[in-house]
Amino acid sequence: MTAQAPRILVVDDERAIREELAYALSYDGYRTEEAVDGEAALRAVEAGDVAVVLLDIKMPGIDGMQVLAKLRESWPQIPVIMISAHGDIETAVVAVKNGAYDFLPKPFDTDRVLVSVKNALRLGSLSSENRALRAELAASFNMVGESPAMAGMRRLIEKAAPTNAQVLITGENGTGKELVARQLHAFSQRSQGPFVAVNCAAIPDDLIESELFGHEKGAFTGATNRRRGHFEAADGGTLLLDEIGDMAPGAQAKLLRTLQENNIVRLGSSEPIDVDVRVVAATNQDLAAMVEEKTFREDLYYRLLVIRIEVPPLRDRLDDIPALTDHFLRETCKRHGLEARTIDDAAREHLRSRQWPGNIRELKHLIEAAAILADSPEIGLDELESLSAARSTTGPAGGDFFGLATLEEFRAATEKEFIRRKLEENKGNIKRTAERIKIQRSNLYKKLDRYGMK
Repeated sequence: MTAQAPRILVVDDERAIREELAYALSYDGYRTEEAVDGEAALRAVEAGDVAVVLLDIKMPGIDGMQVLAKLRESWPQIPVIMISAHGDIETAVVAVKNGAYDFLPKPFDTDRVLVSVKNALRLGSLSSENRALRAELAASFNMVGESPAMAGMRRLIEKAAPTNAQVLITGENGTGKELVARQLHAFSQRSQGPFVAVNCAAIPDDLIESELFGHEKGAFTGATNRRRGHFEAADGGTLLLDEIGDMAPGAQAKLLRTLQENNIVRLGSSEPIDVDVRVVAATNQDLAAMVEEKTFREDLYYRLLVIRIEVPPLRDRLDDIPALTDHFLRETCKRHGLEARTIDDAAREHLRSRQWPGNIRELKHLIEAAAILADSPEIGLDELESLSAARSTTGPAGGDFFGLATLEEFRAATEKEFIRRKLEENKGNIKRTAERIKIQRSNLYKKLDRYGMK
């Protein structure tokens, strides 16, 4: 036995049971601690360093079921194995449903005890790794910036996150609406559950209901198997419905019913399936105007608009650009295995002087390109100005498309400018733009991605 061996807490009011279990566990290399009742058990766990709890169901004072409830509430990472007499088997089964890892009937089979403890430790290790990965992922989605606009948005997130209220996130393209949704999830009581993001505009109208609610085999041509939808995938967590303004009318009606009744019905079925999902919606469109135009359901709009969080454009938070720049530099260098990069004062001033129509996404991609293409560890003004001109959404320098060298460059530049202007005319509405320029919405998304306009 070593000081690093896992500590197993044995909780039973019968001394002989405690000693039997402690002996078997110690012989197999574990450290053990004994508790005579529920209160002593909770004190031992609170003191720390307990890897697994072996917990008797029937005890004087606080019984095992009550102790289990407190452990699940305050120390959910610690696996609990219930100890039960034969007459308590039904109670033990209930305990497992309430979060116990396993139950061991009396009298004990020593090998069975050791196998259960070993497996519980493995579960605890996987849970710890999972929590660490979740923490690392959450850290990667931290919001950078201390401007007044960011401070106000953070306060809203902190108030809204612990609740189950629907949130509508609004803001221009590239401002970080998905990041806000992830923060709402990370600070909520659902943070250990899944976070599922769905871009409603990128899904064809005839498939949106299947994607969201799932379908049964044979529900439509091509439905060769039963399929779970995004609502079922997000059960116990958060579902982000991005570009909600582009959702098809039929799906809007079904979404409203789901929000009202907390269940979904797969296509091709009539059986409701209960789901526990917090829906967060996001859009760059004016939903209130769409309600007036009868292109978005009024009842759904007010159902989604419990709390509204407006994400400010980058031009309204220019004081955050230095911190964002340094953050994106560190992130890029780490991801691509580059040596550390810095940016000189003239280049920083150039970044603050721009209007940033593409918002944070535009800044991020510019800094990433500059870090990768830099000839030295310090990025200068000339490099940034050159990259900025090459990535401009207003066409080639001076607007001279005919000065481009090849037909392919001419086609790409004019197509990009055409799409940009049509998006402006349609106030960023992807669906309406695709309809008016007569291409499939999915093809428009591919072009936006190709030209760095998403």
